[in-house]
Amino acid sequence: MSGDSAPNGATPPEGGGLVASVLSHAVVKVFGFLLLVLATFVWIGHSVTSLTGGRARVTGPVEMTPEGGETIFWGKGRCYTCHSMGGRGSAVRGPNLGQFGEKFAMPIGVRAAGRARERSEKTGETYATIDYLVESVANPGAYVVEGYKNEMAIVYAPPISLILDEIKAVILYLQSQGGELDIAAVLEPSEISQRYFARIQAATAAGGGDPGAGAVVYEDNCIDCHALKGEGSDLGPDLSAISGRGLKFLADAILRPTKTLTEGYETYVVVENDGRQTIGLKTRDDAVEIDITKATGEVVTIAKADIKEIAQDPLKSVMPDDLSEAMTVKDYQDVLSFLLLLKGE
Repeated sequence: MSGDSAPNGATPPEGGGLVASVLSHAVVKVFGFLLLVLATFVWIGHSVTSLTGGRARVTGPVEMTPEGGETIFWGKGRCYTCHSMGGRGSAVRGPNLGQFGEKFAMPIGVRAAGRARERSEKTGETYATIDYLVESVANPGAYVVEGYKNEMAIVYAPPISLILDEIKAVILYLQSQGGELDIAAVLEPSEISQRYFARIQAATAAGGGDPGAGAVVYEDNCIDCHALKGEGSDLGPDLSAISGRGLKFLADAILRPTKTLTEGYETYVVVENDGRQTIGLKTRDDAVEIDITKATGEVVTIAKADIKEIAQDPLKSVMPDDLSEAMTVKDYQDVLSFLLLLKGE
């Protein structure tokens, strides 16, 4: 018997065939494991969806009806992640909006009437049921149900970014939960509701900003140079009615301040006979001297006899050049939406 013969006369497998057999077996095991993992994720996703009440698919523009609002509530609006509706859904982070046990003896359409009376007493304004529902979506921090935190998402800001018609549809869906449906109150809103609708429209125009957060951005970045309703500085233009200039003007004013300089706020460069240079706004000009107000707010008085050269620089602005770099995209969208609400008296 030769040394390379297998017992009983069998021919030994070639080395390459053995390796291929082992690799094939390993691939089958890995593929089977991946299928098991994928099936597990699909099952978990299906279970979570079922527990939260299911998700309706949005295939096009939503109708401004309770049915359209239901689609948004259980779909794009993701309201179901915090709120259940009676026995539908399992979320408990926010109040149940249906009729559910002793704690929620009435659905939200009925509850809203009592909440509207509370808001009327607190604010001095006359709230209708629809006004409370609009406020609860547009400014959820205005009324926080006892036992819950002020943590509802701003649904007209990213990542949810509902538009006004979608929010109106959700309002009708909430109103229909035990309440008397009043579509006219949504289509022809009261002063209170219209104020909130304007807030949502401004946010949408600004790419999904939050005007409330924008007010904070304004306080942090703008109040040292601009006046608003009598408060602030006159180093820059008064912004009390700035929304009348339009979205494009406001966007340019923030991102490219030298592109849309307001008359009277041009930047001047003054060179004196001794070579000193002063840059800022020309805030006083008489026969003998001028005042230049620098970006820091410092006022420099210069005698005209000492001026070698004075010229307007269209490429400079007292507004910080790096403001757009200092702000995040969210800051920009928030402050833009805030400015779009400034319509003056």
